[in-house]
Amino acid sequence: MASPSSKRNPPPSQASEKPSLHDVPPSAWLLALELRAFWEFGALLPAWPLLARAPRGDGHAVMVFPGLSANDASTVPLRHYLQSLNYKTWGWDQGFNFGPRAGVLEEARDKLVRTFEATGRKVSLIGWSLGGVYARELAKELPDMVRGVITLGTPFAGSHKATNAWRIYELTSGRNVERESENYDLPAAPPVPTTSIYSRSDGVVAWQASIQAPSAANPKTENIEVLASHIGLGVNPSAWWAVADRLAQPEGGWRPFPREDRGRLHGLVYPDPARS
Repeated sequence: MASPSSKRNPPPSQASEKPSLHDVPPSAWLLALELRAFWEFGALLPAWPLLARAPRGDGHAVMVFPGLSANDASTVPLRHYLQSLNYKTWGWDQGFNFGPRAGVLEEARDKLVRTFEATGRKVSLIGWSLGGVYARELAKELPDMVRGVITLGTPFAGSHKATNAWRIYELTSGRNVERESENYDLPAAPPVPTTSIYSRSDGVVAWQASIQAPSAANPKTENIEVLASHIGLGVNPSAWWAVADRLAQPEGGWRPFPREDRGRLHGLVYPDPARS
């Protein structure tokens, strides 16, 4: 997939330790289970009393990028939730995300610059699926303007065959995803705090393709597993809590998502990412 950064390979000192690229998409059974997204959205109401107790933010700006073939309407629930926690949120304001067509990446970059200049503070970037690729690559290009990156089911560590959506990507963008991917080092971590939220039961993107490998250049990276569908990641209560927890960290005071024993429920909601 394309990125908004210039087409160059990073120097060895900045490259991540790349895993072997996963090239098997989720099964047809997992794809069928994407209908769970309606249940995940419905679960927000009973989960709201707990979600409202998430750490409050410091008022900094958050930009949210939608997934492939989606628009800002898909991220309205998440953005409204973050607003309730004292963040200033923006969508990407470019209609449906049909891939990095002419002018799309430039406008995304310009909006980040405008937001940074208007607020005078670094901006957090959140990207859902393909939107996470934009967020990661913008952070690589403009790290001095980005506070941190959070992705939801974003395929950056796998081949183009690791998703059930690559044909849709080529159809809507008019680009060859395999040829474009060869021009960028998508698995490399941005030089800012970076969190990848993923689900092993994702029916669109193979979960292995969303795993950030350790980075010698940036130790502030992590993977958080949740129980969710791909389509439901943006409205999943456990994903929302993880996003809120990550955003609330003080600038310059990043720590990994807490893994200490918080009881059996915590372990069920956030499985140990180290498990095989």
